[in-house]
Amino acid sequence: MKATQKQWIETAYQRFSQEGPNGLRVEPLAKEVGKNKSSFYHHFADMEGFTEVLLAYHLEQAHIVAEKEAECKGVEELITVLVEHKIDLLFNRQLRIHREVTAFETCFTKVNAFAIPAIIPVWSNILRLQDNSYLVELVIRLSLENFFLQITAETLNPIWLKSYFDGIQSLVIQFKKTKIKTL
Repeated sequence: MKATQKQWIETAYQRFSQEGPNGLRVEPLAKEVGKNKSSFYHHFADMEGFTEVLLAYHLEQAHIVAEKEAECKGVEELITVLVEHKIDLLFNRQLRIHREVTAFETCFTKVNAFAIPAIIPVWSNILRLQDNSYLVELVIRLSLENFFLQITAETLNPIWLKSYFDGIQSLVIQFKKTKIKTL
């Protein structure tokens, strides 16, 4: 990828993570990149083709995040990775919010297909559920949905994330206690 193409992609990636599809307008992007609109069309045929490149870029970024998450041994390491990749998570959030767009839904589904299995071991450790992989996956799927509804540029910080994970841990503990009592 040429330097100018990369500049367009990285700028759009940032804008999409904050504004969703509304951030993908050529004129405001051109202003931010410091190029004219013809530069955009020189590098990308149209907005549809550009969006395909942008989503491919996100898949690459999501693989990097998933690999780092898979290496985490505990919640502190996971929080560090999440904060470091705030823009990637916010981009994925926008995909989830705007999943009525087929390309966004497809990309979001592809990310989850490799991200969820990558994070299961660290979640098992954090939630102390090494003995119940079904429950771990269920908790992950439910909490991810909730997570993407709650995160913002302001909330993706160590204090909020620690509180979020503490809340999930408490929920799992209560679930385990309730399950034992009813048996």
